[in-house]
Amino acid sequence: MAFARCIVEAYKRYGQSPLEALKLAQITPAQLVKPTSHITARQMEVLSGTAMQALDDEALGAFSRRLPWGSYGMLARASITSPNLGIAVKRWCRHHALLTDDIVLRVSTSGEATTVTVEEKVPGQAGEFGLVHVLRNLHGLACWYVDSRIPLQGACFPFAAPPHIDAYALMFPGPVLQFNATHAQIRFDARYFALSLRRDEKALRRMLQRALPLTVLQYRRDRLLIEQVRQALSSPVGVQHNAQTLAAALNTSSRSLHRQLQQEGACLQQLKDEVRLERAKDLLLRTMKPVKQVAADAGFKNEKSFMRAFRAWTGSSPSAFRMSSFIR
Repeated sequence: MAFARCIVEAYKRYGQSPLEALKLAQITPAQLVKPTSHITARQMEVLSGTAMQALDDEALGAFSRRLPWGSYGMLARASITSPNLGIAVKRWCRHHALLTDDIVLRVSTSGEATTVTVEEKVPGQAGEFGLVHVLRNLHGLACWYVDSRIPLQGACFPFAAPPHIDAYALMFPGPVLQFNATHAQIRFDARYFALSLRRDEKALRRMLQRALPLTVLQYRRDRLLIEQVRQALSSPVGVQHNAQTLAAALNTSSRSLHRQLQQEGACLQQLKDEVRLERAKDLLLRTMKPVKQVAADAGFKNEKSFMRAFRAWTGSSPSAFRMSSFIR
């Protein structure tokens, strides 16, 4: 409800009444002032959407000048022709400076992580709601562009943890959530930047008719999930992973993990088998370890089960596979 109160303050800033918007969102005056009140994603969508149009300000008073209705749609149109997500995000951030110079959005990649940082010209001017709104807008659009959930590795904010800190676990889910940081920023796997955009102008027009859910709700589908699961299974302890431990490592639930893998046309057991087969082949070709040791290193309980599975996968025994490689 703290965000609803921020929107009410925007109405006051522009000398307008928020009563109609609150009524449409079914938020009573008593709920509005109650410190522990919460609102649903749908209520937030209705309230913010109504306010943006009524005030003609998509930033809802966060910046020194209005961002007229359609501003963020313009940014989306300017970046949808990008060949991949990395270029699209960089364009979006660069063009955001045309709307306001109160903040600067910077994109940087270090190693395997990409960070989007919001630097305020006057610290504290955009406020909590303004910073959250910009980062959620960008993250939601990026997910939509590539039709994939982009899991966050971390999120930082330059203010103290608010009383409604529980809402941040929903808006910015990830293993690291930091307050009292130097700047607001989100961090995610850099590989998502290489994904090509899966949307066109027609899809964008449809999305813009109801774009606000992208800034409120988390995207579910993850196009990099299979690769992330393979990497986790390939780790030194990966052969011992089950659905629960994998889900925890990927910051999701086991139910969501199975559902998302199914959407990608895969299953956990299939991926486990693929990883174990590749590891077994590698050990057979690059080492002279006995087949029994290869079986153990590849995650099998005994040599017999390994030999049976290997023959089913390749059509030959481990020994015959190793020998044929030497002959070639």
